Amino acid sequence: MPPYVYAIGTMDSKGFELAFVRDRLIAAGVQVRTIDVGTLGPPTTEPDVRREEVLQVSGLAHELENTNDRGQAVAIMAQALREYLLVEMSVGNVAGVLGIGGSGGTSLITTAMRALPIGLPKFMVSTVASGNVAAYVDSSDIAMMYSVVDVAGLNTVSTAVLANAANAMAGMVSNPKPPATTRRAIGMTMFGVTTPCVTRVREILEARGFDCLVFHATGSGGRAMEQLVASGLISGVLDVTTTEVADEVAGGVFTAGPQRFDKLIQAQIPLVVSLGAMDMVNFGGMETVPSQFANRKLHVHNAQVTLMRTSIDENRKIARFIAEKLNRATSPWRLLVPEGGVSLLDISGKPFFDPEADHALFDELEQRLDLSPGRQLIRLPYDINAPEFAEALADNFLQMLPNSDLCG
Repeated sequence: MPPYVYAIGTMDSKGFELAFVRDRLIAAGVQVRTIDVGTLGPPTTEPDVRREEVLQVSGLAHELENTNDRGQAVAIMAQALREYLLVEMSVGNVAGVLGIGGSGGTSLITTAMRALPIGLPKFMVSTVASGNVAAYVDSSDIAMMYSVVDVAGLNTVSTAVLANAANAMAGMVSNPKPPATTRRAIGMTMFGVTTPCVTRVREILEARGFDCLVFHATGSGGRAMEQLVASGLISGVLDVTTTEVADEVAGGVFTAGPQRFDKLIQAQIPLVVSLGAMDMVNFGGMETVPSQFANRKLHVHNAQVTLMRTSIDENRKIARFIAEKLNRATSPWRLLVPEGGVSLLDISGKPFFDPEADHALFDELEQRLDLSPGRQLIRLPYDINAPEFAEALADNFLQMLPNSDLCG
């Protein structure tokens, strides 16, 4: 049998709505299984997969029975659904996942969706999809549609929205995807202020036959890259733009979290690191910059982004963060230092040019890193966007590859 679209909802409150979605998918020629993930009363319509089956796979039935807290119940069912879908994925049963829900249902269903592979269709109709959905999507490729009205009954608006969602999912699973490339995939991190560097590195490596995946270093970008590394889909990384660490250390909005670098190190893949955009911490519009930074060097990038120049002290803390991570690695790495500046704003005549702050970062790294022939710190007299620096990044990455892995 072909794989199924799994239509998921808390069918104690949204059974009729999910049945409507199921019927629209069937009308579009898609095979469907409905899953009940309700935690309160019995389902209002009969699901194809009962909540007890979901809980049985995960072994969490006892935990759900022994809690009276709705938030905890939702968290338990989310974990159970995650485990259930991963099992179904492993036997080739899942073509796509479509969820409907309010805030609780959205949290529950997207928790499971985020564990599924990039590229598998994931569509969430939600009452909270018109706000900040970062917590639900994170670094996955979940598509979210605002329900406009609550998912509470079938009416003129809800049937139109739910029918569109079903048709969108039918289109995703019914149309062929482009053939997968046979080129070796490598990850790269980029910011606007490191674009010339990363573009040149990408051109060099694509000419050698690599499939270069470039990630915008905005927190979710770094997490997405590391998740693909952990999934085995990326087999080498040029982490050129590590600015997310600056936001983690100084309290900016583009942090990737304290786990940055962990999955890269655990994967033991070829790893070249640099210090792109370490001269800046990111905030929203000028009015969002915390008051304690009012006297710092600020630069308005646009109406939505204000940049703050990192200080000497912050750069030393950034160096300690990176050194602590790289010192734990058991596989080779190289860290290339652009002594002429770490971004387009950090060169002579530009607003963030500050050699003293930069050298606090560079010197602290050299002092803190445990170096060896396989763990190299390479200082070069170029700014990060100089062609010579980009070429050095590419050359060092290629040198780290076994001859059998070289393309071109």
